[in-house]
Amino acid sequence: MKKYLLLLFVVPLLLVRFDEVSAQAYMAEDGYVEFISTAPLLEFKGVSNHLTGLIDLDENLIDFYVDLTTIDTGIQRRNRDMRSTYLNTDRFPFAEFTGSLLTDFDSENQAKQQVKTLGKFSINGVEREIEVEGTLEPTPDGLLLEASWVILLDDYNIDRPRVLFYELAEEQTVNISILLYPRE
Repeated sequence: MKKYLLLLFVVPLLLVRFDEVSAQAYMAEDGYVEFISTAPLLEFKGVSNHLTGLIDLDENLIDFYVDLTTIDTGIQRRNRDMRSTYLNTDRFPFAEFTGSLLTDFDSENQAKQQVKTLGKFSINGVEREIEVEGTLEPTPDGLLLEASWVILLDDYNIDRPRVLFYELAEEQTVNISILLYPRE
């Protein structure tokens, strides 16, 4: 019930903020996100095609979030344990990055451009300032963003399974790819 109450408050606020964007704003709701856990005895990943994002070049605002209950690792029991025990999705259903570009981006240049952002990444109720590097590429449909960064589970108070410690690495690589469309 708490999860749905949170959604009633968080999602409308984000939608209001997204509705107020300017002509140089791009948005999408179907981006790809994955985390990769590479431990000595096992590598696996969790994926979701429900990454929602906004880039407003006029305001220098970047905002991306994913509903963590949509992440799939390929094993139902691992999904359930990850959501309920380690990510606490009943209390913290979203992971979010909000920040701004540190590097210049020329929307008139049709080449893929390296970009760096600074912002706050939050997951499991913990928010930390991070830098993320990636690329932005103008396409006929909008802007293609690809980025990658590493998080440490301890930094976000995410416990590792004690019995199966070898199945989850302390470092998790996060990759995103999303084609954002111009807002009219």
